[in-house]
Amino acid sequence: MNRLFPAALIALVATTPALAAPGNTATATGTATATVVAPIVLTHPASASLNFGRFTRGTGGTVTVTAAGAGSIGSDVTFIPGSTTSADSFTVAGDANRSYSIATTSGNVTSGATNLAFTTTPSAGTASLSATGTGSFTVGGTLTVTGTAPTGAYSGTYTATVSYN
Repeated sequence: MNRLFPAALIALVATTPALAAPGNTATATGTATATVVAPIVLTHPASASLNFGRFTRGTGGTVTVTAAGAGSIGSDVTFIPGSTTSADSFTVAGDANRSYSIATTSGNVTSGATNLAFTTTPSAGTASLSATGTGSFTVGGTLTVTGTAPTGAYSGTYTATVSYN
């Protein structure tokens, strides 16, 4: 019987699960969060445009419209009496009180086969939406007029982009 006891004891120890001593492991629960915000939306009113006005070309020069809409000429370009200029305008909607950046591209105005290049300047590089999630900005620019540009009505486009900061 003495010989069976050590074998039975070894078999019992081999089948008993090992238990960790208190303090060797710990468990806690973590948390996770997510916030879905309103997408940023840029709208261009149909009645708005960057209007460089009416002018004579002379030997060429520039027409500049500020983001506030004020026009000025450079070199041999002259506004005709009664000409009006205006800055373009955009509205922005999205997540209330959120900051966003504004970027605009250059463009061309075209009449027939003639292109005149222009650059754009937004009223701000960054802005913030109001407490109701709305905002707006304007865009001015500078048009380069060649001395050989034919008379006529010119039109074109450019791109404005807004992104949450």
